[in-house]
Amino acid sequence: MIKKKKTEIYALGQHISMSANKARRVIDQIRGRSYEETLMILELMPYRACYSILKLVYSAAANASYNMGSDETNLIISKAEVNEGTTVKKLRPRARGRSFPIKRTTCHITIGVKDISLDEDEYMTMIHESIYNKSRGGLWDKK
Repeated sequence: MIKKKKTEIYALGQHISMSANKARRVIDQIRGRSYEETLMILELMPYRACYSILKLVYSAAANASYNMGSDETNLIISKAEVNEGTTVKKLRPRARGRSFPIKRTTCHITIGVKDISLDEDEYMTMIHESIYNKSRGGLWDKK
């Protein structure tokens, strides 16, 4: 069995106080772009969601450089998704003893970055590992 090397690194932000639709408006603009281009887009967009997403993109790049030793110029945003989180429900007092509901929506944002320089090298290392394992007997190697 050939072990597949992990080439995608994630950063996850949970319970961000923002509507999922407002965050998706920004996420759709950066999906599939390079890391440097993404930073420029997020710094220049006038939406409040950009700051939270920018922090997650920085975090994903830091995770990739720490865990895989990747250079930030080779990173692309391979996965960017927004899911709805929990809704905090409060009651606001109104006139004549009534109450009015306040709903604070939250969202979970996942940013995945991929190193494009590892994709070419990954194929060659998988071939070398499979040849090495076959010469040693593969799965049926007796110890």
